[in-house]
Amino acid sequence: MGSTTCLKHSSKPDLSPCLWMQAGVVAKKPCKSNYKCGTCPFDRALKGAAEANIRLKQKGAHPKGKRGKVIFWKDKLKALPPWKQPCLHSMKGKIDFRACTHGYHCADCEFDQYFDDQHQVHAVVTPVDTMEIEGFKIPQGYYFHKGHTWAKIEEGSTVRVGMDDFSLRLLGPLDSIKAPLVGKEVKQEQADITISRGEHLAKVISPVSGVVTAINPVLREQGSLANEQPFSEGWIMRIHAKDLRHDLKNLMLNTETAGFMEGEITGLYQMIEDNAGPLTVDGGFLGNDIYGCMPQIGWKRLTKRFLRN
Repeated sequence: MGSTTCLKHSSKPDLSPCLWMQAGVVAKKPCKSNYKCGTCPFDRALKGAAEANIRLKQKGAHPKGKRGKVIFWKDKLKALPPWKQPCLHSMKGKIDFRACTHGYHCADCEFDQYFDDQHQVHAVVTPVDTMEIEGFKIPQGYYFHKGHTWAKIEEGSTVRVGMDDFSLRLLGPLDSIKAPLVGKEVKQEQADITISRGEHLAKVISPVSGVVTAINPVLREQGSLANEQPFSEGWIMRIHAKDLRHDLKNLMLNTETAGFMEGEITGLYQMIEDNAGPLTVDGGFLGNDIYGCMPQIGWKRLTKRFLRN
């Protein structure tokens, strides 16, 4: 009985070994963040040590002690023969062994793009728990920007981006949503996304900074998909964030988002009454095409006020 119990306990860490452990940089370290390395203090600490060692070597110095032996886990694996370098997805236990073919530059890897698009959109992006504020949906676990875009952290520093339910119902069914091309750099607070409805155009702010690694091509011809499924199939682009920890400080999460949204809804009701007259109070919620029902409010007035571009 005793030996059986020990075997069960010792096997638990092996179910999710840290990437640094799998590369052989550290002897033993289980992953406790489900491989969301961008939020892991241990990952940040080892990256800092590896960067410090590189700077010392560039100055001709020799790092000392255990800390001085730390190198990036990717660099450790690159020293192996190509056929022994494991794909990141196999390291995370999502697929059987597959060799990495792009030197751990996942943004350039067609398989990485295929895997994420085919296997992770529903599992990672589709909201599980959603709250409603006067009929407008706010999914739990999504970060929101005041320009009514959202950011959902996926693998490491990869973030999926889209527009929220409020902005899409405000402007009604869109003809197209165009994101910057793959490889382009976007910046938080910068209006890098273009939306259109008929002759009307507007710019939408990116919630995070980084390099675009994928776009949702369907939205270029069928922007209304975002209106139908804003937090899943209607995503706009994926970004490899350069400083995710900094960017998240400028975004809202859960109850903070709810408080902000209540203020936005109040502001919208006031704008409607100022430009279209008093609303009839019947206990219902605003519809899915607010601009289409009340164009007298003005497209430019709505986008300037709520998209904050």
